[in-house]
Amino acid sequence: MHFTRPRELLIAAVIGFGLIFFVFQVAYGSLPRLPTFAGVTLAILAVVEGALAFVVRNMIRTGKVITGVWIARAVALAKASSLLGALMLGAWLAGVVYLAPRSNDITAAADDLPAAVVGAVCAGVLIGAALWLEHCCRAPDLRDRDRDRRTTG
Repeated sequence: MHFTRPRELLIAAVIGFGLIFFVFQVAYGSLPRLPTFAGVTLAILAVVEGALAFVVRNMIRTGKVITGVWIARAVALAKASSLLGALMLGAWLAGVVYLAPRSNDITAAADDLPAAVVGAVCAGVLIGAALWLEHCCRAPDLRDRDRDRRTTG
């Protein structure tokens, strides 16, 4: 398994943007109102992954034993979350791009715009937390281990 590449995230974001922008163009009038805090679930996942990243980093730095399976699961979670975050970022940005120009003329668009902005921000936070978790799961270089020993010993 390789670490997440920026192009993978970009492709996921473009797919999310394209699909949702098409849905907005075709069916916005028949969609229910977007809940303002619908995207907050992504931020909650980001907080959990951020906390997990600090735990993993601390365990690796202190030399505690971590099984390879445990790290592999954390990396898989991070990869899946960063791709989900990119897909949702594209989807929420499609909402922003569709709703922002219409918010002055259509009351429903003005009401839905904050939800799209909150969702986009939360998706971005999830991407950042997932990439941080993935980074923390990397095996430290020998130079990093030597530097950590000098600062703690």
